[in-house]
Amino acid sequence: MTKEEFKDIFRDRIKRFATKFFLLINKIHFNTATKIITNQLYISASSMGANFRDFCRGRSKAEKFSKICIVVEQADECGYRLEILRNL
Repeated sequence: MTKEEFKDIFRDRIKRFATKFFLLINKIHFNTATKIITNQLYISASSMGANFRDFCRGRSKAEKFSKICIVVEQADECGYRLEILRNL
């Protein structure tokens, strides 16, 4: 697999994740707690995709490393918030 193929596959996976999350929001019964968590999830999910796009356009190894670290952090935050949402 080439770097470009990896980027395309990962970009598509992130986009599918965000799309599935947005579809999930439509099925949630909202109260104060779920509104807060879904808002934070929305920010993390969309930020993950935006930062991966920035990673793909990175000008240096340091810049790319910084952006991919942000993607990993956002993915971890999404996982954590989905766990919380599941327990509400």
